[in-house]
Amino acid sequence: MSQTAGDKRVEREAEFSSISGQEIEPLYGPEDVEADLEERVGTPGSYPFTRGPYESMYRGRLWTMRQFAGFGTVEETNERFHYLLDQGQTGLSTAFDMPTLMGYDSDHAKSLGEVGREGVAVDTVADMERLFEGIPLGGVTTSMTINAPAAILLAFYVLVGEKQGVPAEQLGGTIQTDILKEYIAQKEWCFPIEPAMRLVTDMIEWCSENMPRWHPVSISGYHIREAGSTAQQELAFTLKDGFTYVERALERGLDVDDFAPRLSFFFNAHIDFFEEIAKYRAARRIWAREMKETYGAKREESMRLRFHAQTAGVSLTAQQPLNNVVRTSLEALAAVLGGTQSLHTNSFDEALALPTEEAVRVALRTQQIIALESGVANTPDPFGGSWFVEKLTDEMEEGAYDYFRRIDEVGGMVEAIRQNFPQREIADASFRFQQELNERRRIVVGVNDFTQDDEEPTPILRIDPALERKQTDRLAQTKAKRDAAEVEKTLAELKRAAATEENLMPPIIAAARARASEGEMITAMQEVFGTYTESPVF
Repeated sequence: MSQTAGDKRVEREAEFSSISGQEIEPLYGPEDVEADLEERVGTPGSYPFTRGPYESMYRGRLWTMRQFAGFGTVEETNERFHYLLDQGQTGLSTAFDMPTLMGYDSDHAKSLGEVGREGVAVDTVADMERLFEGIPLGGVTTSMTINAPAAILLAFYVLVGEKQGVPAEQLGGTIQTDILKEYIAQKEWCFPIEPAMRLVTDMIEWCSENMPRWHPVSISGYHIREAGSTAQQELAFTLKDGFTYVERALERGLDVDDFAPRLSFFFNAHIDFFEEIAKYRAARRIWAREMKETYGAKREESMRLRFHAQTAGVSLTAQQPLNNVVRTSLEALAAVLGGTQSLHTNSFDEALALPTEEAVRVALRTQQIIALESGVANTPDPFGGSWFVEKLTDEMEEGAYDYFRRIDEVGGMVEAIRQNFPQREIADASFRFQQELNERRRIVVGVNDFTQDDEEPTPILRIDPALERKQTDRLAQTKAKRDAAEVEKTLAELKRAAATEENLMPPIIAAARARASEGEMITAMQEVFGTYTESPVF
């Protein structure tokens, strides 16, 4: 809907488009939405779940408040876990360091200088035991952000639960495991695509049989957005990754209603307020429709898209870092109004370093203020029926289906990744956005406008280099105390199973129980699977 011909108001010079480049009209009205709006939107808790996966939403239960935590050794991170729980956090979220994410032990040559820098170092089940010391796993849900070695870290966690007297079927939480977005965006892999997909499917199968409260895959658009994608690309590539995992599980012979209820999603909560709300609403509607009509799901639990959101790390600025408190608040509010089930709010100093305790506390308090003071949790989907938001939701859905069509034309998501299709689309979008910043067609306060030359330095958390030696010494002690023959036996069994079509979770758990390290297990599987080399994007 445009302004009337007689409207003499002059619009200011500005970029009236979303951060993703979607043109925004001066005004929206009933003629901007389709006639079947009521059917497509529905009510909260009912198909197609546009307005939320549950009827009562936050009137029944607030979202889980998680703060990403992990740095240095397991002792330091365990201390941060306890601090966050004492401050009112309701779920744990674990960040691992780069060597752990890449499948390297802390004593590997490539780990030098990186141990404990971006997250916590975990080499063996002994580290995982210390990481969760004093935290009863039967009473807390844990999220673990790790992908290529996810099966190994899940095995460690299962064994910690076992030691605490909490069987696998009682453990609740999520492990990311989304290897497709690694090849698309984050670039942390250990194996070629096909064996990596086999491991994901093994985890889905094993968890559906043994861990009914666990989410074996968190299908992640977060890192796709952090790599520079638009909101439409984040939505489309994430959902298409999810459909690909569903198809692989169905090919394995699993019933869709046996595993789909435990699939979850992880979306970025970016700075464009209404675009983000529309993205979440479109995601639920698309997922519900495809699960029902394409994949034959019968249970509503299989059609409900549940997601965790994290505020946009890429929106944080090193300049005037206190401005990030405002950015994070707006992004968190959009995630809540969009119906998230779990939320992490970034700390204002994270563009500079890992967050200090003060910054983490402010980030957590941001969620608590939204939940308990703002009133936005009083009713589900308060923007439902807004002509503007409904139009944005429809446009987001249309954009996703256009990408689905283009991906199918090249042979599906795996083949599209091999051909660098999503990688090129993201690179192009990132370049366009940077041009807008350079030309000041889009403003980031404190960066390309309203700058300040005499900023005071912000106190940051510094990781003691001595922690690396502490971790490598711990690994050496673990290796010295374990039964070397048992380790070799379990690693040989893991290699044998990798060469077959057997589910790899049991031999991975056996190797973990013998105190085999993550790096040793990755190396054993690489001897069968090989490694991966990315082809140039352009």
